[in-house]
Amino acid sequence: MHRLQFSVAVILAMLSAANLVSAEVASPAASGQRTYDNRLTPIANPAPLLADQPDFVEPLRETKRFEAAAVVDDPGADLSVRAWRFSYNARGIVEFPNRLTARHTAIVVVHPWGIDDANGWKSPEPAGVALCCTPEKNRIYNRHVAEVVNPFLKKYRSLVGIVGFSLPNSEDPIRKQLYRSVRGTPSDSDREAGKKAIQERLASFKYGANPVESTLLIDASHPARDYMAKFPGIDSSAKFNGEGFWQLPIPVASAIKVAPSDVVFYDAEGYPLLRDFLKQQGIRHVLLCGYNTDMCVCSTTAGYENLSRDFNVFLVGDATIATFPAVDTPKFATQTALAKASLTQLVTQISWVEKLETTTDDSQ
Repeated sequence: MHRLQFSVAVILAMLSAANLVSAEVASPAASGQRTYDNRLTPIANPAPLLADQPDFVEPLRETKRFEAAAVVDDPGADLSVRAWRFSYNARGIVEFPNRLTARHTAIVVVHPWGIDDANGWKSPEPAGVALCCTPEKNRIYNRHVAEVVNPFLKKYRSLVGIVGFSLPNSEDPIRKQLYRSVRGTPSDSDREAGKKAIQERLASFKYGANPVESTLLIDASHPARDYMAKFPGIDSSAKFNGEGFWQLPIPVASAIKVAPSDVVFYDAEGYPLLRDFLKQQGIRHVLLCGYNTDMCVCSTTAGYENLSRDFNVFLVGDATIATFPAVDTPKFATQTALAKASLTQLVTQISWVEKLETTTDDSQ
């Protein structure tokens, strides 16, 4: 319950401040049915899941694991994406050897904000919060971007149909010059102008606001309640972040080498615009990465709560990290967030995404 309360507080305080809530959409109509073989075969002595990035994700162990048929099995598939989910009714984890068509697949990274990195957008001092909420925690985040997410994008960018990123707010004049969006692709000269403009804009902002108060006036009858109300665990308002902080043109993390073909989606523009663009590009599957696993990756515009209504979503577990208050590592929080997500989502990991050799043409 404490964890849930923290997550709700962060969403309301930080993400709502950046205007990130997406619109509700209707579930798509069924396009047909197939008979799925749901027989479960026990897996003997399976290795731990999510064991490739132990600095960021604690390896996941479960006493019962089962093999099942592929949930997604495209004709002429050229991408293997093994995945798993947890079922209380099955009494364990179920794994699936899925086969996808890469050109009908998008890699989407939720909220790779360029914070406390070479971009120049900084956590406000002495008490402001953004993304992982402190400069120290953002340094861990930036290491994850550089060591895990960018190599994954680099490896599969030329194979998949789309690489995309979600960022706060709406498209603004500076980011319009810098990134491709659903509206168009900037020229090389536009990108150079945008790069210069965003550096100047971010450098000109005063990253400072109020310190934490040294005294509080609290209700003597309900001191604990009033103390928490007067001094909450997270406050990303102008009080600590400064006026205008959330209106700055937030860039993609500098550790990600954004290609001209990559697309940026904006939270405030809503899910239907993102959905329709992906469908127009022939996308049917999404490999979902990003920050933070327990909040933005599930509930913002490009989160799995939206995308899984219209696409086959595979949450790339070790290409995410969760919020990690009160501890110095995200690995336990990320494991917990992924385990919870596996009740409703298919979870994979980078080493389970592999290129397949195929001679069959996919005509779909």
